[in-house]
Amino acid sequence: MKRFIGLLRKEFYHIFRDMRTIMILFGMPIVQILIFGYVIKNEVKDVDIAVLDHAKDEAAMELRNKIQASGYFNIVEDLQSRDDIDAAFKKGKVREVVVIPQGFGRDLQGGNPVHIQLLLDATDPNYAQLIGNYSEAICMDYAGESVINPQKGRGGVQVESRMFFNEEMKSSFLFVPGTMAFILMLLSALMSSVSIAREKEFGSMEVLLVSPLKPIQVVMGKVMPYVILAFANAISVILVGNIVFGVPIVGSMLLLMLSSVLFVLTALALGIMISTISNTQQTAMMVSMFVLMLPTMLLSGFIFPVENMPVFLQWLSCIIPARWYLEIIKGIMLKGAGMAFIWQQMLILTGMFIVFIGISVRNYKIRLE
Repeated sequence: MKRFIGLLRKEFYHIFRDMRTIMILFGMPIVQILIFGYVIKNEVKDVDIAVLDHAKDEAAMELRNKIQASGYFNIVEDLQSRDDIDAAFKKGKVREVVVIPQGFGRDLQGGNPVHIQLLLDATDPNYAQLIGNYSEAICMDYAGESVINPQKGRGGVQVESRMFFNEEMKSSFLFVPGTMAFILMLLSALMSSVSIAREKEFGSMEVLLVSPLKPIQVVMGKVMPYVILAFANAISVILVGNIVFGVPIVGSMLLLMLSSVLFVLTALALGIMISTISNTQQTAMMVSMFVLMLPTMLLSGFIFPVENMPVFLQWLSCIIPARWYLEIIKGIMLKGAGMAFIWQQMLILTGMFIVFIGISVRNYKIRLE
């Protein structure tokens, strides 16, 4: 029994002296429960919307104030005509446009039929439906409060919802682009994360260190084969989504391919960066899974809208490459957005690629010295 207790004491000693093990045992569950607790929400909060106000009267202003004061919506843009609606959605800044008809206040007080139109970005169909329900409830509640005869007023108010970019409310329009981003990020980063770590583990790193190749050449040489393989993977995923699930490609196929190559390069560069700081393939794969899997799934907007998250997690999501790629491919495939609407996301991915490659080259140089 004493020998058994001694063995237990030794094992506990080995566990607690390894900080990485302690972090996995106690840190990972805490981080996961905090992320899941803050991210997984089914309510509407602080959704950015636009208003197209044809009436511009006191009643329309009161309705706008009620929508803003509800805490569910933020009116971030005032549109001047229906021609502005498509551009507002393609920018990706608003989820809904509330259209207030001419003579809104007069017809509301007189008990005449009033038609309020809700135009919704249905690239996330479930969330669009939820936003529409909240908006309709606010509009009907305002109508009941503001008219002299509530029963007559309620009967005369109709709220009509129209779904943009996904009129049939197909869930595949959300999950296919999200799955594309998730698969390309995970596979590309995993493939490249073991490359330099493999050289270290097998002892062939010294051959590269004494070779005449420059550090940038070694790093890019490690990346390029995986670029071709990952690009072929991206094409296959896009074709399966289009042919099997009917997800349209409304925008430019060339632009979609260019953005996919940029995202793949960014993911591979991130994997190479992880590889340069890892000594074994197993460590590289564990870091890749922990750093990429959950954040990509939860913080990219793939499953849960980013705007529903706390401000801290919204800022944290900005360093997740999949978030920007998801905005790009949803814009191109579903909305027909061109470079004028996605250049910011492309620029961010380009910056991330340069940073990841720069860090990788610096780490390789340190080892070279």
